[in-house]
Parts: sequence; structure tokens; C-alpha cells
Amino acid sequence: MSLRFLTQRCWNVASSSLRGPTHPLTPLTGFLPSSPLTAAAGQIRTLASKKHKNLLKHAKGYRGKSKNCFSIAIRRVHKAWQYAYRDRKVKKRRWRSLWILRLNAAVRQYDWNYSTFMSSLGQHQIELNRKVLSELAANEPFAFKSVVDVLDQQQQQQRM
Repeated sequence: MSLRFLTQRCWNVASSSLRGPTHPLTPLTGFLPSSPLTAAAGQIRTLASKKHKNLLKHAKGYRGKSKNCFSIAIRRVHKAWQYAYRDRKVKKRRWRSLWILRLNAAVRQYDWNYSTFMSSLGQHQIELNRKVLSELAANEPFAFKSVVDVLDQQQQQQRM
């Protein structure tokens, strides 16, 4: 007999004896045999610890045993954390390359190339980063043209 069946039977016997001295919702004492689960721990444990439970929460949605078997889930979750750490860095790289791509396309309309544009920004102390410049180029073309015009004027003054 399983432990679940015995506890269920215990509650049924207790609730059926309404006329007896015991309350209908209290289980009968001494009815359950001592088992290693109840004697050692004092309660039935479903997961080994809070650590296991927390890690299995992170594994929610995985396929197969990876979602409920701790020894398999820990490997999958740790690998997922490695991917997440790596991809946070890759995300920043991809955004930067997108900004550079946009800037290069926008600057070439005004007969500049990206490298000379960025170096002249640094020489003339114009402190706009790539993100802001690419947003200007994409959404505010007149404001971006004014930045390019300022650089043109300063380069002409340098040549004189």
C-alpha cells in the first residue's frame, strides 16, 4: 500500500465517525505505520531543498526531463546562463555595428566617409556618440545635415 492511500483512508475513517469523541477533521493517531519518509524527516519532502526548487523554476518550459529532473536541469540552466551572459555582450556589439552602418550610409550622402567623419568629430570636440548620430541620421535628416555642415565649415577654416 502506498503512503498516499493510507493517509486518505485515515481521513475517511476520521470523517465517517462523527458520533465518536474525535473531531471529524482530525486524523486518527497511531493509524499510520512508521515509514522512512515520515520518521526521518518529520514530513514528506517533494524536492531536496529550496535550492533545487529555485533551480527547477528556472528550468520551467524546457523539454523532456530537463524541466523536472534536478541533475539534468542544473546542466541545462547553467548552459542557458552562459548563453545569456555571452549574448548580452553580443547584443551591444550588434547595436554598435548597426549604428556604424547607418552613419556610414548617411555620411556618404554628403561626400564623407565614416572614418574621416568620426575622426573630425573628435578633433573638433563634438561629443555626440554613434547612437545619437545614427538616430539623427535616420529620424532627423536636417539636424544631421547641420552637424555635417558644422564639420565642413571647421575643416575649411583649418585649411586656411
